[in-house]
Amino acid sequence: MNSADPVSGYQTHEQPPGPGRPARSEGTARRVALAICTIADIAAGLLGLWIALYLLDANQANPFVEFVHGMADWLSGWAQDIFTMDTEGLRVVLNYGLPAVIYLLIGHGIAARLNRV
Repeated sequence: MNSADPVSGYQTHEQPPGPGRPARSEGTARRVALAICTIADIAAGLLGLWIALYLLDANQANPFVEFVHGMADWLSGWAQDIFTMDTEGLRVVLNYGLPAVIYLLIGHGIAARLNRV
């Protein structure tokens, strides 16, 4: 029974290596691509979690909420205050959502490129 590929566009382990490419380097490229996807997904997940916690008015004094907020601030530090809206909720969604989308696009784009080579 063949295992289903969790991400479309990526080669499965059952497929032979591409022309002129040894199996070992292809496996390494797949592992690096998976690591990059995982890091991008975790970064975007933390940013999305902070947006949800903020919009749901989570207790800011809770250690878990503080941790998520600190990580989200660190991950989106380069994009803070790109959008200056009067509505605080919309400002949080845009200023933390944009970096989340960019991390996903760049991370998965690099991983797809590694799998294509």
